Parts: sequence; C-alpha cells; structure tokens
Amino acid sequence: MNKLRYCMLALPLLLAGCLEVDQHPEWLRGEYAGKTDPRHYQTRFHGDRLAWSATIQNRGMKQNEYNRANP
Repeated sequence: MNKLRYCMLALPLLLAGCLEVDQHPEWLRGEYAGKTDPRHYQTRFHGDRLAWSATIQNRGMKQNEYNRANP
C-alpha cells in the first residue's frame, strides 16, 4: 500500500518536467525571425532622441518631492 502511495505522489512530479516549453526565439539563417521593436523616441518623438531624453528627465524632476514642495 505504501509503494502505491509513493508511486501516486511521484507520478505528478515526473510528468511536471515533461510539460516544459522551449522558450528560445526562432532563428532562421542565423538571424532572429521576429519583428524589430522601435524605440520610444522613434515612434513618439519622430526620431528626436534629445526631446525624448528631456521629457524623461522632466518627468523625473516632477516626481521629486523636494522640487514639488517649493518651500
């Protein structure tokens, strides 16, 4: 009876390893086959990287409590 119980407990553990899905990207002819993702400054700021950087820095300054308090 104990052997049957151990077998019943071991079966799900053994089967859990069989369900692993391959998580590597697809490569065709040595190159990644997926689409390229554009950067934020390319889509929202029409390629102007300095305007994007200024916006990010400005947003960071507004999250600073010392700058927002104006004592």
